[in-house]
Amino acid sequence: MGAGYVAAVSVDLHLPTSGSLKDKRREVKRVTHGLARRFGAAAAEVDHHELRQRARVTAALVGSDSADLGARVEAVSRWLHADEVFEVVGESREIIRVDDDHGWGDDG
Repeated sequence: MGAGYVAAVSVDLHLPTSGSLKDKRREVKRVTHGLARRFGAAAAEVDHHELRQRARVTAALVGSDSADLGARVEAVSRWLHADEVFEVVGESREIIRVDDDHGWGDDG
Protein backbone atom coordinates (compact mmCIF):
# COMPACT_ATOMS: atom_id res chain seq x y z
CA MET A 1 0.00 0.00 0.00
CA GLY A 2 1.16 3.50 -0.76
CA ALA A 3 1.44 6.42 1.58
CA GLY A 4 -0.57 9.58 1.32
CA TYR A 5 0.28 13.15 2.22
CA VAL A 6 -1.45 15.81 4.28
CA ALA A 7 -0.66 19.50 3.89
CA ALA A 8 -1.57 22.31 6.25
CA VAL A 9 -1.39 25.99 5.37
CA SER A 10 -1.99 28.44 8.19
CA VAL A 11 -2.21 32.20 7.64
CA ASP A 12 -2.57 35.16 9.96
CA LEU A 13 -4.78 37.77 8.35
CA HIS A 14 -5.20 41.48 9.00
CA LEU A 15 -8.59 42.81 7.88
CA PRO A 16 -8.11 46.60 8.07
CA THR A 17 -11.62 47.57 6.90
CA SER A 18 -13.47 45.21 9.23
CA GLY A 19 -15.55 47.37 11.55
CA SER A 20 -17.18 44.56 13.53
CA LEU A 21 -16.93 40.88 14.33
CA LYS A 22 -19.87 40.35 11.96
CA ASP A 23 -17.88 41.95 9.09
CA LYS A 24 -14.87 39.81 9.94
CA ARG A 25 -16.89 36.59 10.10
CA ARG A 26 -18.41 37.35 6.70
CA GLU A 27 -14.94 37.72 5.16
CA VAL A 28 -13.54 34.64 6.92
CA LYS A 29 -16.52 32.63 5.67
CA ARG A 30 -15.89 33.90 2.13
CA VAL A 31 -12.25 32.82 2.40
CA THR A 32 -12.91 29.38 3.90
CA HIS A 33 -15.65 28.63 1.36
CA GLY A 34 -13.36 29.83 -1.45
CA LEU A 35 -10.60 27.50 -0.27
CA ALA A 36 -13.05 24.60 -0.25
CA ARG A 37 -14.54 25.40 -3.67
CA ARG A 38 -11.36 26.30 -5.48
CA PHE A 39 -8.84 23.90 -3.92
CA GLY A 40 -10.88 21.17 -2.22
CA ALA A 41 -9.42 22.20 1.12
CA ALA A 42 -10.99 21.84 4.54
CA ALA A 43 -10.57 25.26 6.16
CA ALA A 44 -11.53 27.02 9.37
CA GLU A 45 -10.77 30.05 11.50
CA VAL A 46 -8.60 28.68 14.31
CA ASP A 47 -7.52 31.74 16.33
CA HIS A 48 -8.22 35.42 17.06
CA HIS A 49 -11.98 34.79 17.23
CA GLU A 50 -12.55 37.77 19.51
CA LEU A 51 -10.60 40.32 17.41
CA ARG A 52 -12.43 42.18 14.64
CA GLN A 53 -9.41 42.85 12.40
CA ARG A 54 -7.38 39.65 12.90
CA ALA A 55 -7.98 36.04 11.94
CA ARG A 56 -5.94 32.88 11.72
CA VAL A 57 -7.19 30.48 9.07
CA THR A 58 -5.86 26.97 8.56
CA ALA A 59 -6.52 24.91 5.45
CA ALA A 60 -5.81 21.19 5.03
CA LEU A 61 -5.31 19.36 1.74
CA VAL A 62 -4.61 15.70 1.03
CA GLY A 63 -3.01 13.91 -1.89
CA SER A 64 -1.05 10.88 -2.97
CA ASP A 65 1.88 12.79 -4.51
CA SER A 66 4.00 15.20 -2.48
CA ALA A 67 5.11 17.26 -5.50
CA ASP A 68 1.52 17.78 -6.66
CA LEU A 69 0.44 18.61 -3.12
CA GLY A 70 3.29 21.12 -2.81
CA ALA A 71 2.11 22.84 -5.99
CA ARG A 72 -1.44 23.00 -4.62
CA VAL A 73 -0.15 24.50 -1.36
CA GLU A 74 1.73 27.13 -3.37
CA ALA A 75 -1.46 27.92 -5.33
CA VAL A 76 -3.41 28.32 -2.08
CA SER A 77 -0.77 30.74 -0.79
CA ARG A 78 -0.79 32.79 -4.01
CA TRP A 79 -4.60 32.97 -3.95
CA LEU A 80 -4.63 34.18 -0.34
CA HIS A 81 -1.89 36.77 -0.92
CA ALA A 82 -3.76 38.14 -3.97
CA ASP A 83 -6.94 38.95 -2.01
CA GLU A 84 -7.33 42.71 -1.61
CA VAL A 85 -9.68 42.63 1.38
CA PHE A 86 -7.02 41.50 3.84
CA GLU A 87 -3.26 41.31 4.25
CA VAL A 88 -1.46 38.06 5.02
CA VAL A 89 0.85 38.98 7.90
CA GLY A 90 2.10 35.49 8.69
CA GLU A 91 2.11 32.08 7.07
CA SER A 92 3.24 28.55 7.88
CA ARG A 93 3.13 25.41 5.74
CA GLU A 94 3.71 21.77 6.44
CA ILE A 95 3.44 18.59 4.39
CA ILE A 96 3.38 15.29 6.26
CA ARG A 97 3.68 11.79 4.85
CA VAL A 98 1.10 9.40 6.26
CA ASP A 99 2.36 5.81 6.36
CA ASP A 100 0.47 2.56 6.59
CA ASP A 101 2.33 1.73 9.82
CA HIS A 102 -0.11 3.53 12.12
CA GLY A 103 -2.31 0.45 12.57
CA TRP A 104 -5.58 2.36 12.27
CA GLY A 105 -8.31 0.30 10.70
CA ASP A 106 -6.08 -2.78 10.57
CA ASP A 107 -8.09 -5.78 9.42
CA GLY A 108 -5.71 -8.43 10.44
